[in-house]
Amino acid sequence: MTLSPTFPLTVPLVDLGAQQEEIVHEVEDGIRKVFARTAFIGGTEVTEFEQAYAGFLGVRHCVGVANGTDAVELGLRAAGVRPGGEVILPANTFIATAEAVSRIGAVPVPVDVDPDYLLIDPARVSEAITANTQAIVAVDLFGQTAFVEKLKPAADRAGAVIVEDAAQAQGASRNGRSAGTLGIVAGTSFYPGKNLGAAGDAGAVLTDDDRIAARVRLLGAHGSLVKYEHDEIGMNSRLDTIQAVVLNTKLRRLAAWNERRREAAARYLAMLQDVPGIVLPCTAEGNVDVWHLYVVRVLERDRILAALNAAGIGAGIHYPVPMHLSGAYRHLGLCRGAFPVAEEAAATMLSLPIYPHITAQQQEYVIEQLLSAMERP
Repeated sequence: MTLSPTFPLTVPLVDLGAQQEEIVHEVEDGIRKVFARTAFIGGTEVTEFEQAYAGFLGVRHCVGVANGTDAVELGLRAAGVRPGGEVILPANTFIATAEAVSRIGAVPVPVDVDPDYLLIDPARVSEAITANTQAIVAVDLFGQTAFVEKLKPAADRAGAVIVEDAAQAQGASRNGRSAGTLGIVAGTSFYPGKNLGAAGDAGAVLTDDDRIAARVRLLGAHGSLVKYEHDEIGMNSRLDTIQAVVLNTKLRRLAAWNERRREAAARYLAMLQDVPGIVLPCTAEGNVDVWHLYVVRVLERDRILAALNAAGIGAGIHYPVPMHLSGAYRHLGLCRGAFPVAEEAAATMLSLPIYPHITAQQQEYVIEQLLSAMERP
């Protein structure tokens, strides 16, 4: 492939500036209205977003909260997870999934992931079930939905609930059902780099269960539904009104932006499918992927990553250290070798730039530099 000499030699991992250019006037108009009303907590924008996102997913309740970690914690708490209970989750996930469990006082129980999709492995979950298992967290990873229906037999056997961490799969689906609607409750993050991202931290809890939704609202408002009446110890976790303005604006474009991500993923596949020495991501049967990340696997990953970064390409790693090997979870006593698939993936995964506004020319430059780095000793 031959590139124009005027091609800019920088390709970010995520280009939030391009998104901003597309929505800036709508967002500024919405923010002006919020300031004019001084309606900074709650307000119509938050309600409008909760209803719109619930409708987008086909779920009864969307409860806006402050961030994705709070969303998972509140979902677990509202579903009945208690201090001391065991919560099974994949070793290959962002540490916030485990943090949400730990903040309750429950015990995170990591398990390995499957080698093809790097999603939580139902067979390993079945092996990890005990009489003290209270929940299984199905993490939707890289834009693809976990195999939630395959987790149900183990969950039913233990009397455990399935909670979905849907932070990386906004708009994805499995067997025709939206990510975020497959367990009894789900948490999602609207961190700026997500498919549906705010202009800061934000999150939501999703559920069809009226009781769980009401409990999430109670817990997220200092344990109070009536001002100054506090039924239990809660927390302060509310979706900010300004973030709701941004999310409402972006939600109207999410389906189109996700389709652009699929087109970008197809271009990567066409350019890389015959290249030896690289393992490409694939989509599981029944899944519609939204390509939050485009993660390949290569040997000598760190050297190749450094070469890409030196060429102005914002490649990254998701995630370099499995949660059981992090310092925060050293106390679990799980050594290297405990989860070989997750550990091998952590050493070889490489996230290539992908976002709705990436151009074919930018992707060609990424692949040119990737192949060049792979060919060098």
